[in-house]
Amino acid sequence: MRFMMMVKGDTNYEQGIPPRPELVAEMDKFIAEMTRDGVLLDTGGLAPSAVGAKIVVDRGELRVIDGPFAGVKEVVGGFTVIQAKSIDEALELGSRFMRLHLRVLGESYSGECEIRQML
Repeated sequence: MRFMMMVKGDTNYEQGIPPRPELVAEMDKFIAEMTRDGVLLDTGGLAPSAVGAKIVVDRGELRVIDGPFAGVKEVVGGFTVIQAKSIDEALELGSRFMRLHLRVLGESYSGECEIRQML
């Protein structure tokens, strides 16, 4: 089964502040491990919503809304597509990824990773 893990942005992300080098190094190790284990299918970070746009259809009208978007905690900052045997395995990988953030960034870190099975 394929799953997409979407990590929500935070205020640093929306301000265009790059992740701390220690976090990038730990993420690189985890990505290498998932690649070696044949679990990782794709991964990537996204630019802040300030340089993005969204297309909204409402009451028959199509509108383009330029970023930045309200609700930073709802904006996806990055994604990973994995091949897992079950939702439990996907949740374990997502939990490891978020624990990595907590370990590097400390207890003041607040974040969210949404995991959804791909159809």
